Amino acid sequence: MFTGLITDVGTIDRVASTAAGREFRIRTAFTGLVEGESIAVNGACLTVRDFGDGWFSVAAVTTTLGRTTMGAWSAGRRVNLERALALGERLGGHLVQGHVDGVGTVRAVRTEGDARLVDVAVPEAIAALLVPLGAITVDGVSLTVNALPAPRVVQLSLIEFTLRHTTLGELAVGSEVHLEGDLIGKYVQRLAAPHFAQADASRSRMTLT
Repeated sequence: MFTGLITDVGTIDRVASTAAGREFRIRTAFTGLVEGESIAVNGACLTVRDFGDGWFSVAAVTTTLGRTTMGAWSAGRRVNLERALALGERLGGHLVQGHVDGVGTVRAVRTEGDARLVDVAVPEAIAALLVPLGAITVDGVSLTVNALPAPRVVQLSLIEFTLRHTTLGELAVGSEVHLEGDLIGKYVQRLAAPHFAQADASRSRMTLT
């Protein structure tokens, strides 16, 4: 479990295909790493396979590569990093699982006052979970839904701190980002689904009669 608060921006310094999958060695300021711990890399929860002074390695398997942009990552790419949440720590963002639900594409970027507004086209499954001022995770960063300007589009308002301490300041039109929908919204949607289905069936019967 994570919070979506980025604690380091790492840099990939090596990419290799191994028996474990597509392996990334990442430079980081993290210390005290242990083998097997979980780290969210641009919002995807990955397992530390090996580590040393100022670096660690993780591997993405076929399933992960199919759901993320990791297949196109290369050396030199900067990535948002967050270590797993420890019980008793402050939950400053929102509940984040580190499971990428889909990939979004930046449609517009503009500056308005002291904020940078970014419009992202999202898959339908994620769009169904969005509510104004609700939560969404973008490349591992916990963000607030600023607006829903069009169907399947979410607008984000990025503050100066976020721009300095994450990779989101590098977003441009056409950039692809990892998205994770709000965990609570997913459970509400799942629990409500049978009731909506029953209501739809009742309406269909009324129409036929």
